[in-house]
Amino acid sequence: MTDPTITCPQCKTDIKLTESLAAPLLETTRKQFEKQLAEKEINIHEREAQIRSQLSEIARARETIQEQVNELLQTERTAIASAESKKAKELVRNELEDQKRQVTDLQDVLKQRDVKLAEAQNAQAELIKMKRELEDAQREMELTIEKRVSESSAGIRDQAKRQAEDELNLLVKERDQKISEMHDQIKELKRKAEQGSQQSQGEVQEVELESLLRTRFPHDTIEPVPKGEHGGDVLHRVFGSQSQCSGTIIWEFKRTKNWSDGWLAKLRDDQRAAKADVAVIVSQALPKDVETFDQIEGVWITSPRTMIPVTLALRHSLIELAMARQAGEGLQTKMGMVYQYLTGTHFRQRMQAIVDAFTDMQDDLTKEKKAITKLWAKREKQIEQVLEATSGVSGDLQAIAGKNIMEIEGQDLIALEE
Repeated sequence: MTDPTITCPQCKTDIKLTESLAAPLLETTRKQFEKQLAEKEINIHEREAQIRSQLSEIARARETIQEQVNELLQTERTAIASAESKKAKELVRNELEDQKRQVTDLQDVLKQRDVKLAEAQNAQAELIKMKRELEDAQREMELTIEKRVSESSAGIRDQAKRQAEDELNLLVKERDQKISEMHDQIKELKRKAEQGSQQSQGEVQEVELESLLRTRFPHDTIEPVPKGEHGGDVLHRVFGSQSQCSGTIIWEFKRTKNWSDGWLAKLRDDQRAAKADVAVIVSQALPKDVETFDQIEGVWITSPRTMIPVTLALRHSLIELAMARQAGEGLQTKMGMVYQYLTGTHFRQRMQAIVDAFTDMQDDLTKEKKAITKLWAKREKQIEQVLEATSGVSGDLQAIAGKNIMEIEGQDLIALEE
């Protein structure tokens, strides 16, 4: 094994590194490397300590941030829960107040009805009492008359009877007047007591019939007229199969015991204001001579029982009328288009082309006719020549052979002799 060499940087001389020369260098180099390794280990330990410190600080900071986040979340949860609880309590309080208000209103209405009913019952009891007193007074008067008649003479009896009858008639008239007044008061009290219930029943009927129309005709538009505005109760817009508005029906719902002719004029005014095509009144009470439905003064009248069949018929009529109107408009448009086409240049050019084609065909036909006539004449002349030649040959043969030659059909002389 050869010794390693080094080159002098000054003189460029190669120097062999013997063990005695390399030992101090190796020792120095080894010590330097060990020192550098020790310093690096110290630096690494310090760096690890710094990293551990930083990691511990990061962990503490993370714990601090987590605690702050938890506190903020807890605060937010508490605030949200408090706000929602407050809202829920407010809603419950409002609902309870509304329910209490409704209960109070219903109690007031019931109290008013109870008071009116008690007044009516008291008036009826008073009336019964007055009738009983009148009957008792009448019986007493009759008994008094009988006594006076039995005790007095005929003249006195008649006078007493007339006087008693006059007093009785006066008393009867007075009682009848009081009874009539009591009857009027009872009717008025009953009317006031039933007025509120009739109004609520009418609103319930209106809602039910409106819901029935929506359910039965889902493709139509049912719009209730707001309370306090003119225009009937409901506007019903009818749509056909092509989703086009075919017309409008205005509805008026009535739930009363008696019919009023004034409803007709009012609904006609509402119909004109709403620009509706058909006006219909649905009423429990119908006019005289109307059993189910009828048309009076341009307004349809029907009962709730026949409302749907009447609606079907009216819708069908409106849709058919709209289709006929649309077809008429289309017919006028098409007639105008046909007139424009007939009087236009395009139609004239097409007709001129047809006439030119027929003229050319006629010319060709005339030419063909002339050619065929010429050909016919030529063929006719040729046929005549052939027939004449055939007749000549037949005659020559008969002249030679005599009658032994059979006659050719069409060329014999029998017809000529006859």
